Amino acid sequence: MLQFRLILFLLIASCSLAVAQPLVKVSGIVYNEEKLPLSQVTVMVLGQAKSTVTDEFGVYTIYSTSKNFTIKYTLLGYQPQSVKFNERSGARLVHHVNLVVNTNELEQVNITNKQNQLSNTTTINISDIASMPLVSGNFETMLKTLPGVSTNNELSAQYSVRGGNFDENLIYINDIEINRPVLIRNGQQEGLSFINAELVSKAKFSAGGFEAKYGDKLSSVLDIKYDSPDSNQTIFSTSLLNTSLTTKRVLNRGFLLASLRYKNNTSILIKQDEQGNYNPNFGDAQIIYQYNFSPKLNISFLGNVNLGQFKLVPTNRETQFGTISSTLRLDVDYTGQEIDDYQTIGTGITTTWSPKPNLVVKFINSYFNTIERERFDINGSYIFAEEDQSLRSENFGPISKNRGIGSYYNYGRNSLNTQIFASEIKVDQNFNNHVFSWGLKYDRSSYSDQLNEYNYIDSAGFILPTAGKDIVLQNVVDVENHIDIENYSAYIQDSYSLSDYAELQLGTRATYNSLSEQLLISPRMLIAYRPHSNNKILRFTAGVYKQPPSYRTIRDFSGNLNVNQKAQSSYNTSIGYDYAFDAFGTRLKFTSEAYFKYSDRLVPYKIDNLRIRYLAEEVSRGYAIGADFSIGGEFVKDLVSYFRMSVMNANEDIIGDSYIQNGKTIYPGYLKRPTDQRVNFSIFFQDRLLNNPTYKVHLNALYGSRLPIGPPQTPKYLDKFFIPSYKRVDIGFSKDFLDDVALHRPKFLDKNFSSVILFFEVFNLLNIDNTVSYLWLKDVDNVQYAIPNYLTGRQFNLKLIVKLKN
Repeated sequence: MLQFRLILFLLIASCSLAVAQPLVKVSGIVYNEEKLPLSQVTVMVLGQAKSTVTDEFGVYTIYSTSKNFTIKYTLLGYQPQSVKFNERSGARLVHHVNLVVNTNELEQVNITNKQNQLSNTTTINISDIASMPLVSGNFETMLKTLPGVSTNNELSAQYSVRGGNFDENLIYINDIEINRPVLIRNGQQEGLSFINAELVSKAKFSAGGFEAKYGDKLSSVLDIKYDSPDSNQTIFSTSLLNTSLTTKRVLNRGFLLASLRYKNNTSILIKQDEQGNYNPNFGDAQIIYQYNFSPKLNISFLGNVNLGQFKLVPTNRETQFGTISSTLRLDVDYTGQEIDDYQTIGTGITTTWSPKPNLVVKFINSYFNTIERERFDINGSYIFAEEDQSLRSENFGPISKNRGIGSYYNYGRNSLNTQIFASEIKVDQNFNNHVFSWGLKYDRSSYSDQLNEYNYIDSAGFILPTAGKDIVLQNVVDVENHIDIENYSAYIQDSYSLSDYAELQLGTRATYNSLSEQLLISPRMLIAYRPHSNNKILRFTAGVYKQPPSYRTIRDFSGNLNVNQKAQSSYNTSIGYDYAFDAFGTRLKFTSEAYFKYSDRLVPYKIDNLRIRYLAEEVSRGYAIGADFSIGGEFVKDLVSYFRMSVMNANEDIIGDSYIQNGKTIYPGYLKRPTDQRVNFSIFFQDRLLNNPTYKVHLNALYGSRLPIGPPQTPKYLDKFFIPSYKRVDIGFSKDFLDDVALHRPKFLDKNFSSVILFFEVFNLLNIDNTVSYLWLKDVDNVQYAIPNYLTGRQFNLKLIVKLKN
């Protein structure tokens, strides 16, 4: 497979050149009849499989591969508009469009765009996905560059938002809620996420203050829409890490999307401190089929099979840590192995009915079955020592003090079978200045869990059996759980135009959870004001967000279930300001939002890498306060770049966590939440070579300040240790053989392909050792040390993306 990929790279790179002309660029703003900009308008070049959507200021940019072409503008509730162009090659056009409300035709359902205008979301630039250098290759990884999202693990698709944890985020694909595996402990085990980036046409992300139509989680929403193609297309992508093949087909009465993906991280993992035989293999298949019975009725099918296995036979580990004056070293020899399996089969069927122009009804049914198995049986014999700094060698200095010779043993045979069925009806209807929405949903989650694991650490004989006593194992879990959880939910929402410049959205959710036996009411509000200049937006949100107990939150460290747990609640308010302006010869956009979240009945937790361990019997109250900022635009012509920063403080107070010390009662009070990352900063910058603009540079830089952590199986008030700040720079260099600015393009490629891009990527350019978690060991003096588990080092990658003409 590796030889095949390299040969393919060389064939593409060595194609002969022939004269060709650059593409035509069209940009502009889409307005409604009141000259207000329209967001989320779909703009497509007919017959060329090229499409984009307008941002919240109505701005769009699109390219044509020919001089004679037609652009079509479509939006729910408006009459589609097609514009023909006949321009010279390489032309740069500015074309503004006014869309008229649809009163007769039913090409699209007449529901106005107020819901998109009012949503407190960020529109993700889909074209950035292929260009951004990402180790994991998962779509969610690019969310870590967004304001409000914390980052400290490039191998994982998990993310935390504004002080919340991984379990507090909602993900939807075509209105179907997607669930994630439970047992994954670290990013090495993570495979392909459910989201297939090559199928995505629209993506919106809300870091808080989201609408009532979205479900019952505390932190964020990622809303994904898969493509509805207007022409046939085939995409082939391959790199040293993954390969995918995607096809999009327009049928007589519908369309078909199909994709196969494969991923193997061996080349990344073999450079970690823990050496051994890594064999991580992940693959999935997705299919989306839509059949249109009539302009008023269609049915769509979404199917997914996701398989993954992570196998590791460790041999040894060498880790150096500490300070310049006191350098410590851990050497470990291993026996045993680890095998983890993850299998997901999912399907969703959506029926969309439009009985009249101002009404759309969706009936959505979905079923997911996830099987997760962990099998590990690993023994490590270690030497824990201090190095002699006076005689340091290039790699390791000689040992000056032996701090411990011992062993540790980890055993596990865990299996979790999760089945989730959901049925939902959603209705949107337009009444003059109102968009009225409501929905009903039932979902049932069944869990069959078998846990059998334990470990022990023998630090220089501390737990060796004496006087005939047996070894006492640590962290023993031996339980079997079976539980069903049902949720009944409903929402009602109204989006209303107060004036030409002000809009109001009011909504509320009601949820009943069979486990907590609570009826939860969650009112939410959003006000948006857009001055007459149209280049500013001011938003205010306030709402209540409640998250019913789930299987993961009710399971404690020992595997026992707290079936009396109640829902977690969060009371959110935020104010945001967006401003579009001209500077540096381009159009830039500045966004900002300040927020405050107060929460009660939180379930405290500790994080070890990706493993969330809930203190299921505990209850806490907490808050998060912060602000997010972003500025972006085409600093370099035709290439979008942005700079983003977030500041935050997230604390919690565990109720009843007082303890006695030296005869005095100590009240710990407010503690840092495990996701209390005070500062996050990200840069995604793109540039072209001045003398040859078909060569581009894509730079992705991330900084996340330190995170609190403490030893496992200890009270949270002892979490006074910190994971160091996360610093990472990834860079990619690309050659776009069919770029619109190219004066010469390979004749063979121009004839057979619509796009051919070759990437050379350097992951972790500065080769920084980022820490993700710790191994906790004691020395001969019974002093506990945190030995860092480092993330990936510098790595090179080649990637090729080819789009065939059909």
